[in-house]
Amino acid sequence: MKPEPKSCAIYTRKSTENGLEQDFNSLDAQREAGEAFIKSQASEGWKLLPDRYDDGGYSGGSMERPALKRLLADIALGKIDVVVVYKIDRLTRSLADFARMVETFDRHEMSFVSVTQSFNTTSSMGRLTLNVLISFAQFEREVTGERIRDKIAASKAKGLWMGGTLPLGYDKPGTDRILKVNNGEACVVREIFKIYLEVRSVHALERVLNERGVISKVRVTKKGKTLGGQGAIGHPVIRSVHGDI
Repeated sequence: MKPEPKSCAIYTRKSTENGLEQDFNSLDAQREAGEAFIKSQASEGWKLLPDRYDDGGYSGGSMERPALKRLLADIALGKIDVVVVYKIDRLTRSLADFARMVETFDRHEMSFVSVTQSFNTTSSMGRLTLNVLISFAQFEREVTGERIRDKIAASKAKGLWMGGTLPLGYDKPGTDRILKVNNGEACVVREIFKIYLEVRSVHALERVLNERGVISKVRVTKKGKTLGGQGAIGHPVIRSVHGDI
């Protein structure tokens, strides 16, 4: 008896955009493994859908991923019978998100397969195995996040610039990542704090700075967009003074 055809979709994900510009990247490798697995199940009626569901540069800790949203939408429309992933953590690294996805899969009588991990979602033991795998994936993500935050905090404590908006009074550092003092802007910063010590009021300070035409640091993004140049209201240095009261 000929098996019932099953429409299969391959979902791939990579947390960072590093290497995506290569001719054969991580997403391609994951898809190739998925294609090979689906081909091995041809006798069971498995057929690969042409649509690609690739999320490059998206964390597995959130469901805010364009390809994942398209995948779930197509599942809801009944276009997909089986979702194939390289590893379960490519689908998600969040236990709560995984539980929501399983509910969606069950509601639409759909199954999913990990190429490198054997499990069966139809059994209670298979569900337990999946929950354990997702729990470890979530733990790994949280530990990695904590390690990165600790590293950034330690670097900042040593005076190293870790990226972001340059503060008024400093210029972008060189390879040593140590901010360079902008003497012209530094004079403005010192003047702001000097005025505050005289007026002892943030509102009065804003008024004085606006009268003198003091604005926030102007910067140009890589896309050529000009940011900053605001008056005293909303000025980062003013917020700093306000926070010290």
